[in-house]
Amino acid sequence: MKATQKDLDGPIVGPGSSTRVVPKLMLWLVLFVSVTYTMYTLKLFSSASASSYCDDDPLFIPTTDNRLTLPSNTTSEPPPPIRAQPGPTDLSHVVFGIAGSARQWDHRKDYIKVWWRKGMRGVVWLDDPVKTRPGEPLPEIRVSGDTTRFSYSNRQGTRLAIRISRIVSETVRLQKPGVRWFVMGDDDTVFIPENLIRVLAKYDHHNQYYYIGSLSESHLQNIYFSYSMAFGGGGFAISYPLARAFGEDAR
Repeated sequence: MKATQKDLDGPIVGPGSSTRVVPKLMLWLVLFVSVTYTMYTLKLFSSASASSYCDDDPLFIPTTDNRLTLPSNTTSEPPPPIRAQPGPTDLSHVVFGIAGSARQWDHRKDYIKVWWRKGMRGVVWLDDPVKTRPGEPLPEIRVSGDTTRFSYSNRQGTRLAIRISRIVSETVRLQKPGVRWFVMGDDDTVFIPENLIRVLAKYDHHNQYYYIGSLSESHLQNIYFSYSMAFGGGGFAISYPLARAFGEDAR
């Protein structure tokens, strides 16, 4: 049969033409992922070079002269000295501040029961009251203070971040006696108490501003917020002088 002019002008689609498109798409996808990962890695290296990490402890995030720089509206003077307590640091010197949600409390509390022990001190801060059972091996439960008066403009986050960030100051204001460290985490964070004390006992809780923790496991979280901060999901610890300074500044 003789081909018409319309047939000759139309697109010629061979059996293998669709398969040739796939390698091109894969190539562009690989290039995109490679460039993105390179940018994230360079960001990590540039942030790490700005602050030197301790060789023997990857959990320690120091700042200049091992002290965290406070906001500009905070006095540069350290808080009034506390009476030095003899003896090594143990769990009685730690107060936990746990961020939780009333909606998820019924199943999240089981995570806390895994590591919480009798004699520990701490508070679970929720957004609303919940029903409790007498004798449950859990920390004290309180409702966070009202944060509606605070503005929030971070498009990449949620407003509940204000309540969670203020858990530090709210825990400090409880004025628990004999505190050396305030340890913060989420209601699904599982702490290993022996390892925690082993790390905290290395540092001067009496005079220094220490902020100890680890980066997020997510590149995107670190890009959005910072490579130079410890994330609550993994937990972080603040020495008493620093926690008190933050608590007074957040009034």
